[in-house]
Amino acid sequence: MLIAVTGATGFVGRHITAMLTRRGHVVRALVRDPSQARALESLGVELVPGSLADAAALGTLTHGVSAVVHLVGIIVERGDATFQAVHVEGTRRVVEAAARARVKRLVHMSAVGARDEPEATPYHRTKWHAEQLVRASGVSHAVFRPSIISGPESAPILTLARLHRWSPVVPVFGDGQFPTQPVWVEDVALAFALAVEQPTLCGAFELGGPQVLTYEEFLREIGRAARHPRPLVHVPLALVRAAAAVFGLLGAAAPLTSDQLQMLVEGSATPANAIGSVFGIRPLPFDQGLNYLAPSRG
Repeated sequence: MLIAVTGATGFVGRHITAMLTRRGHVVRALVRDPSQARALESLGVELVPGSLADAAALGTLTHGVSAVVHLVGIIVERGDATFQAVHVEGTRRVVEAAARARVKRLVHMSAVGARDEPEATPYHRTKWHAEQLVRASGVSHAVFRPSIISGPESAPILTLARLHRWSPVVPVFGDGQFPTQPVWVEDVALAFALAVEQPTLCGAFELGGPQVLTYEEFLREIGRAARHPRPLVHVPLALVRAAAAVFGLLGAAAPLTSDQLQMLVEGSATPANAIGSVFGIRPLPFDQGLNYLAPSRG
């Protein structure tokens, strides 16, 4: 099939695009800067210059395709790139372009915890509103809500590995008992590909790994994989919240925001994990996926 992908140059997008091409599909990707997408070109991906705000580019992207995979999302707001602008308005434009092009299948990236509740973060609320746009599109669709995605390009995991290597201790927020269920990026990519190929798979699907780990266990696994496990030091949650509030004054440069802390403490386990029950994928255990963190011996 000819498949349109947004967000193909991102961490997860690169893996999904590669998975689709390995499975024999032709991919057309929307990219802001084609000069930064040489890896996609090497896979035979057709590049469409433009952004989600470019109606003409979206028209070119969706023309004649069988499915659209919409992956664009942000975790930090920068300037005009707000959660509302990217998650909601961006998704609205993609959905409208898909409808105009009579696309038959839409596969959308959301997040665990997406909901429209007063206590939810703006990230989660806008992810929910984007889901609603997909549901209302009238197009056959699948919405994915993955837990923390583990892989060689995962910035949070690489940051924590560096902490284990270079810091005498690694901080743990509060009691560190909030749940995580990290899922390997290639397992996520395969689920997306299967959703593109099987239009009978409709609805919202949570994706997680085979184990639920506390945040403390999550940190220890990263330390062991990096071969430099450091002592963990618990920092009172009230103190971390105060620090995050101060960091928020730094804007996009903040190492931790109040919203990010809230999402971490809420946890990211997936009690309705569909990765095996729906997609038949045997997910890779978190520790096995961390082999890339081991220092090279060369």
